[in-house]
This record gives sequence, C-alpha cells and structure tokens, in this order.
Amino acid sequence: MIGCQCRVCTSPDPRDKRLRAAIHIRTPEMVIQVDTPPDFRTQCLRDGLKRIDAVIYTHSHTDHILGFDDLRRFCEMEDKNMPIYGAERTLNDLKRVFAYAFDEEFRYKAYIRPEPNVVTTSIQLGETTVDFVDLPHGRMTTSGLIFSRAERRLLAYFTDCQDVPEAAIEASCGVDVLVLDALRRAPHPTHMSLSQAAEISQKIAPSRTYFTHMCHDLGHSETEAILPENIRLAYDGLEIAV
Repeated sequence: MIGCQCRVCTSPDPRDKRLRAAIHIRTPEMVIQVDTPPDFRTQCLRDGLKRIDAVIYTHSHTDHILGFDDLRRFCEMEDKNMPIYGAERTLNDLKRVFAYAFDEEFRYKAYIRPEPNVVTTSIQLGETTVDFVDLPHGRMTTSGLIFSRAERRLLAYFTDCQDVPEAAIEASCGVDVLVLDALRRAPHPTHMSLSQAAEISQKIAPSRTYFTHMCHDLGHSETEAILPENIRLAYDGLEIAV
C-alpha cells in the first residue's frame, strides 16, 4: 500500500510483496494468460515469459486490464494475432479503453493485434474447456473461470467477487484447485472476507484452496497459521501443478 508502514507492508517475508492478481496457465497444447494487470510487464520479465497463445479477461477494472498494451511483444515475437476472450461487457470496455489497438486502420506488424471473442458460457482452448460463470462484484459482474480437461474439473479461478452464487458453486464443485477472492478480515462491499471465502471453500470442497487478491490486512504467515491445512494464501510466483 502506497505510503503505508504497517507490519505487512514492511514485512521481510517475500510472500508479503504482492503485485496485482493474474494467473498464467500452461497446458500441453497452449499457454493461456488470465488478465493483464498494470504489473504485467514486470511479471513477464520476472518469470521469463516468451509465449502467450490466448488471453482471458475476468472483468475490466483497471487493476486487471492496464497491462494490455504489453501483449504487443507476444504478437511481435511470433508474428501473430492475439485471441482475446471475455464476456461481451468486458470486451466492449477493452475496445473503448484501448480503441487504438482494435482499429484495423492503425494496426501494423510489430504492434498488438487483438482478436476479440465474446464468450457466453464456455470456450475450448486446445484440449482444455473453460466454463464462464457470473460472479457479483459490487455494481459489476465478473467472470469466474473453471478449467477442465477430459471432463475433470482441474482449476476454478474466482477473483474479484463479493459472493459465489449457487450456480457457480455447482459448476465448480469438487474441483482439484480453487483460487478464491479473500480481501481482508472485515466485510467489504465488493470482495469476500477471509471467513466468507473459507465458507465458500467448504461448499465447493476442492482438494486445495488458495486465497488471492488479499490486501495488507492479511500477513502471509500469520494468516496461514489460522487457516485449515488445505487452504493457503497465494503469493507472487507461486506455481501449482494440476
């Protein structure tokens, strides 16, 4: 937090040094990026990313989209267009905010070349099925994502939500890994609290749960100490095999 000297913001634990939330998924066929936050360039350089085949957006809040322009390098390296997937509401906002990138008249080889694809229920990326479910986030609706292969639910990514509706719980029930919004201890009007997220995790009953999108109210080690063993806090650079 800018200008803050709290115990988490000044913590020596590297897991308390948090950039904005996003995930990067590698399957046998494809490399998939979910959201491009303002820190996207820093994250790509840190992890040595050289390839992205498709990008999925959960919603259009600035902390999830403002790294969009850095996708240009992935188009340039392989001389390709970049498929962009999201709900119609999300893609409409991207086209408004980044109008220059979607204007064919001004597009050239070394620049970002987005191919927008509206998703209503699900998409197929290689052998991976991605189901979209609606999640409430204040005045906005975000897209929760459920990744499956061979009809096995592997990963559910539910960031930026104040609740997980019953339809989303049913769609993700028994998933191997659940990544879930858990902003802080106190209730919040647009995000889930730590206790709310723990309740949702019990309902979905994944093998493992990782909380994400935490604010500086949650120190890593002290928070994990009070959580069940199958619920952990995500941290920058975390790699999970499913």
